[in-house]
Amino acid sequence: MPNADEREKKKVVVIGGGVGGSILAYTIQSSFEVVLIDQKEYFEIPWSCLRAVVEPSFAERALINHSDYLPKAHIIASAATGITGTQVLTADGHACPYDYLVIATGHQDCAAKTRSERLDHYKAEFEKVKSASSILIVGGGPTGVELAAEIAVDFPEKKVKLVHRGTRLLEFVGPRASEKALEWLTSRKVEVILDQAINLNTFSDGVIQTSSGVIIEADCHFDCTGKPMGSSWLEDTIIGKSLDLRGRVMVDEHMRVRGHQNIFAIGDITDTAEVKLGYPAQRHALVTAKNLKLLSMGANERKLASHKLSQTYAIISLGRRDAVAQLPMGTLCGSIPGRLKSRDLFVGKTRKQLGLKPK
Repeated sequence: MPNADEREKKKVVVIGGGVGGSILAYTIQSSFEVVLIDQKEYFEIPWSCLRAVVEPSFAERALINHSDYLPKAHIIASAATGITGTQVLTADGHACPYDYLVIATGHQDCAAKTRSERLDHYKAEFEKVKSASSILIVGGGPTGVELAAEIAVDFPEKKVKLVHRGTRLLEFVGPRASEKALEWLTSRKVEVILDQAINLNTFSDGVIQTSSGVIIEADCHFDCTGKPMGSSWLEDTIIGKSLDLRGRVMVDEHMRVRGHQNIFAIGDITDTAEVKLGYPAQRHALVTAKNLKLLSMGANERKLASHKLSQTYAIISLGRRDAVAQLPMGTLCGSIPGRLKSRDLFVGKTRKQLGLKPK
C-alpha cells in the first residue's frame, strides 16, 4: 500500500484568514492541498492593532502577508460567495473543489486588501489622534477599553471620552475586572460615560448627543462597537440550515458543522458557548487540524478529538505596561498582568506559532 506521502493529498479549503483560519492553514499545509480564501492578502494579529494607532511602526510585525507563512498553500484574495457540496465559489470567479471545508469568517471586516494599504491606514489613524485635542471612543468592550488606554498613555494631554451603552465596561468578564478597568481609566483622566448610547450617524461639526441628552464635543471619534457576524453570505448555501437565530454556525464537539461530515467551522462564527476571543479560535484550529488528519487517514469517528470549552479568562492591556486580567486564581490589575501581554501584545509569540521570527 502507498504510504501517507505517496497518496494523493486531500483538498482542504479554508475560508477566512483571521486567527483560526491562519493557524489552521499553517498547521496542515504540509499534509493537505490547502487553499486559503480571504478578502485580505495578509493576516493581522488582532490583539495588536490598537497599539498601531499610537505607534504605526508596531504594525510592521503584526501584519503578515499570507504568503510569508503559507509557502505550501494556494491563496485567493477574494470573498467567498457560495458553497456547494463539492466546491467553494469566490467573487473573482474561482471555483475551488474541496474534500474538506473549514469556515472561519468570524465577524464582518472592512480592512484594506493589501498589507501596504493597511499600514497606511494606521499612519492616518495616528495622525488623526496626534492632531486632535479631544477624542471620543464609542464602545466599552475590550477594543474600546484598550484603545482608550493606549491613547491615555501615549498622549496624556488628550481629552478622551469613552461612551458605553452597558452598565459596566468589559461585560464579558466579571464585575471586579470591570471595576479595575474603570478605576485605571479614570485615574488616567479618561471620562467614562456608562449606560448611554450614541448614534454616530448624527455626529456633525465635532458635536454629538448621547441617548440621555449629554452633549459631547470631539475632534475625532472611533467606533469600537461590535461588528456583525460574517455569516450572512452562508444563508443561501448548503449550510444555511446550520445557522442559529444569531447567524452563528452550529457545530458539534469535533468542530464539524451540524449535518455535514466534511465541513468544519472555527472561531467567532461558531455557536460554542464561550467568549469570542483569540485563544478559543486557536484551540478550535488545532482540534480541527487533528481531526482533518485523522479523517484523511480513515480513522474511526470515535477517534476524533473533541473541543473542550474554554474557561472565561482574559487579559485586557492598559497601555504599554499595565493590564487587567481575569484568571482562574482571581482578578489582577497593574504591571504584573501587564508583563504577560502589554509590552509585546503576544506578537512575537503569534509569529512563532506561524513559523516566523518573533522580531
